[in-house]
Amino acid sequence: MMTQVRTLGLHGVEGYEVTCECDLAGGLPNFDVGGLPDAAVKEARDRVRSAVKNCGFQFPVSRITVNLAPADRKKGGTAYDLPILVGILTANGQLPRPGERAAFVGELSLSGAVRSVPGMLPMALAAKAAGIEELFVPADAAPEATLAKGLTVYPVAHVSELAAHLRGEEKILPAQAWTSGAEEPPQPDFAEVKGQENVKRALEIAAAGGHNILMIGPPGSGKSMLARRLPSILPELSEKEALEATAVHSVLGLTTKERPMLSRRPFRSPHHTISAIGMAGGGNPLIRPGEISLAHHGVLFLDELPEFHKDVLEVLRQPMEEGRVQISRAAGSEVFPARFMLVCAMNPCKCGWYGYSSRCRCGPRDVEKYQHKISGPMLDRIDLVVDVPPPDFGTLAEKPEGEPSAVIKKRVDGARALQAERFGTEGVLCNAQMGRGELEAFCALDSGCQAMMKGAFERMGLTARGYDRILRVARTIADLDGGGEIQAAHLAEALQYRATGWMAK
Repeated sequence: MMTQVRTLGLHGVEGYEVTCECDLAGGLPNFDVGGLPDAAVKEARDRVRSAVKNCGFQFPVSRITVNLAPADRKKGGTAYDLPILVGILTANGQLPRPGERAAFVGELSLSGAVRSVPGMLPMALAAKAAGIEELFVPADAAPEATLAKGLTVYPVAHVSELAAHLRGEEKILPAQAWTSGAEEPPQPDFAEVKGQENVKRALEIAAAGGHNILMIGPPGSGKSMLARRLPSILPELSEKEALEATAVHSVLGLTTKERPMLSRRPFRSPHHTISAIGMAGGGNPLIRPGEISLAHHGVLFLDELPEFHKDVLEVLRQPMEEGRVQISRAAGSEVFPARFMLVCAMNPCKCGWYGYSSRCRCGPRDVEKYQHKISGPMLDRIDLVVDVPPPDFGTLAEKPEGEPSAVIKKRVDGARALQAERFGTEGVLCNAQMGRGELEAFCALDSGCQAMMKGAFERMGLTARGYDRILRVARTIADLDGGGEIQAAHLAEALQYRATGWMAK
């Protein structure tokens, strides 16, 4: 006898529908799973067999064939345990067939307990798109599944509960839609930073327009401290952005039942020993997202930038331009979202004091070798470069009286509101993402600004990319100033942040 059970799978960071086909036939007892399963899926045979017996059911003594369709797509993980069990028990007549619009997802323990699986949000969104109305999921994953509005989500803690529900003996109560009730812990505040007003201004511009920024200064000048306070002035996540960012974290199992959805923009700070695969994504046989995708709609902070391996930095170039990364391996190809703000910090030389103190003993060739670990194409993709000098004693001895993050955030939110009105809610979301059409429409320069830009272009040896990035930064500065036309003062400030010539101390 053959039966079909609907379930879900993961392809990259997106879910898709899978049909679990179970056939019981005569012959020598055997249990085969087809449909390009990985080792975890194949091991479902042992988990399902033990769970069936330990829950009081009779495991069929027959030839069992399970096919996970579409059979030409690789299947991975443990999410197919529960649908395989339901398929076998319904094919054997021990459970009634579930409705055609019901789907099952979950890992089984040997005792029959249903455990959570990663990627519940994208699978729930795929279930909604496939017309599924009832979704049976592990109890711990139910809050995350409810984020896909429009589904009736049933939290299943044990196979015995599911059996009683399907038989109509004792119904499982649907999970309530998750809402964030607990307050978020406070973030580090800019009010705690003494001095460094020029750096705060640059970070405000970066936050207002979504620009990439590089901070250069000696050890202890506050580069890392300033970077970690950047999220406190970033705009709140929209619902669409939160779902997209949460989906990536969900696939990697980084969500919890208490916090199934991101409420703040992600801030990722990988160590400089990270590999190119860890940064961009990869893996075998299943390709998984890397740090740049975990930073989607948030901040990727690279501290001690020259210490990162060259191949790690170079993989950032395409995602910084396109907002996505394509990973191609022999096992297949995946496209992951990677729309992030790049925030970098570095010392001017190996010892850290070149240009700031006589204690530097690095020779010119040593300084050049250290600084040129960052390639020209990489620097060309950074919008703002700002000097972070060491604070003097007087500044450190004073009580902090800087602007709090809440005040700066209001200005950032105001600038972002102008951009949302300008671009709409689809496509371009901030000034840093403007293409050629938007640059021509919203970054027109008068004759005085044209002359200033021409002189800077020739004097600084700008590239076409550098030219566009200066216009985007100038547009953001103008938005912080009220949103009018780009003026000479706005353009001059944008030019001073350009990377060209920063190595010359």
